[in-house]
Amino acid sequence: MGRYFLKRFVYSLFTILLISSVTFLMMHSIPGGPFTRERAVPDEILKVLNAKYNLDDPLIVQFLNYMGGVLTFDLGPSFSKVGTSVNDLITSGFPSTATVGAWAVLSIILVGIPLGVISALKQGSSIDYSVMLLATFGVTVPSFVIATLIIYFFAGQLGWIPPFGLSTPQSYIGPVVALSGYSLSFVSRLTRSSMLEVLRQDYIRTARANGLSEFSVIMKHAVKNALIPVVTYLGPTIAAIMTGSFVVERIFAIPGIGRYFVESVSNRDYTTIMGVTILYAAFYVMMVLLVDIIYALVDPRIRFEKESKN
Repeated sequence: MGRYFLKRFVYSLFTILLISSVTFLMMHSIPGGPFTRERAVPDEILKVLNAKYNLDDPLIVQFLNYMGGVLTFDLGPSFSKVGTSVNDLITSGFPSTATVGAWAVLSIILVGIPLGVISALKQGSSIDYSVMLLATFGVTVPSFVIATLIIYFFAGQLGWIPPFGLSTPQSYIGPVVALSGYSLSFVSRLTRSSMLEVLRQDYIRTARANGLSEFSVIMKHAVKNALIPVVTYLGPTIAAIMTGSFVVERIFAIPGIGRYFVESVSNRDYTTIMGVTILYAAFYVMMVLLVDIIYALVDPRIRFEKESKN
């Protein structure tokens, strides 16, 4: 087991380094530079800025310096915010993004999975139809539409929640609902279909025939196996939510890393764009690694099959 986990961890680190390299090369292949503006900067000033940030060095030197910074968790200075590093921007914005994301993830897990299980157990009933109707609505309506409706009705018309910011506990309701709406609905549908498939398996009928209680059959046998595809989906989804939705943060004026990313694109702030991209990639890869570990713990056959192929 230890060898399996170590191998997956090494693969994950290699993937993050590869993504960092590709991101660096892609940003430097774009025409222009971080100080290119609609109004041209005088050549003398441009030379001073390039020298200050070592942008006049050969590309290979810049690449090695940047990758050395990534390995030491130093993502470099921000080109648009003088005297501020990318680490500082991420440190200041990530707590707000992570807090909203954590509540959204909890909503997806604590609401989406139980709704899917209940819907499967009540297949064909009014409860099943109601859950699937809401889930279909959540899957088909984009998050920015949900966010706009929440602001218009619950903030503007009813005044139940603040329209922007994170000043009160109630102010988290809007962004959390908008951020988790799609994933919560998808998890409900996925859990329901997976549960229905598991409930038709022979080992479920055998467990019932052996006199096990319905609660034991459902919780110890059906739910555990039905959650495998759900875990597959949740890994990348949690990474995306925890690193923030740029659109939702923009609509609710949340001071998260999404705001810095949008501003960095407008300002051609290469280091900030690369830093946020690497942060997202690292979260994504780590969540995929966590999914592999959970797979191995839930179903040892998966671990053995992968080891035999390797």
